[in-house]
Amino acid sequence: MDAWVRFSAQSQARERLCRAAQYACSLLGHALQKHGASPELQKQIRQLEGHLSLGRKLLRLGNSADALESAKRAVHLSDVVLRFCITVSHLNRALYFACDNVLWAGKAGLAPLVDQEKWAQRSFRYYLFSLIMNLSRDAYEIRLLMEQESSACGRRPKGSAGGTLGGGEAGGTAWVSAPGGSLPHLALQLRLRVLLLTRVLQGHPPLLLDVVKNTCDLFIPLDKLGLWRCGPGVVGFCGLVSSILSILTLLCPWLRLKP
Repeated sequence: MDAWVRFSAQSQARERLCRAAQYACSLLGHALQKHGASPELQKQIRQLEGHLSLGRKLLRLGNSADALESAKRAVHLSDVVLRFCITVSHLNRALYFACDNVLWAGKAGLAPLVDQEKWAQRSFRYYLFSLIMNLSRDAYEIRLLMEQESSACGRRPKGSAGGTLGGGEAGGTAWVSAPGGSLPHLALQLRLRVLLLTRVLQGHPPLLLDVVKNTCDLFIPLDKLGLWRCGPGVVGFCGLVSSILSILTLLCPWLRLKP
């Protein structure tokens, strides 16, 4: 109960709940349309989705300042790649939230002359750039961890359980002697890399959650910008999954990827 009280007290948590409900409505609306539900019910679901979207924009007022502060902190990171990816990601998020605030003013009637389509396209472009930076950061961290895991496996005794992967990657003898040893060398190396990647992600849940969340989020701007039409069903499902994962990181802070 204490965890839930702390969770509900955060404005970010309320925004994530609205986000989850919004994409759940999007997914539900797609399902209702596919199964031939009444037009009136479909209209009510779309209206609810629109209200939730407007409420989320209200809760995100001022998030540009938080993103800029996060970018200022990221500038001092010692790792050059992480510093670049995280800083650029936060700057793009700040611009995305700024465009989102303009959209909120237009939809709320405070700025009726705002070209909402143009500002929506801008906001999704900044959102896409931010996600690309986040996924680049994830890929970089995965590569570092895979190198560390490979080195650690290579230093273990050959007969140990953890040394099989390292020995297989170094010389491939453990796999060549197996029944599948006739596989081409490239396929063998690919299999070993996949096994190593699986081990790294299993050993680092925050990184795994961040990869899944960013990958799910990526489908949203790709669809909205027309770069890859996924359909409302896929967008709703991916948005709902990423929202649930975001809520999980708020409930369990140790699952949040740092820095």
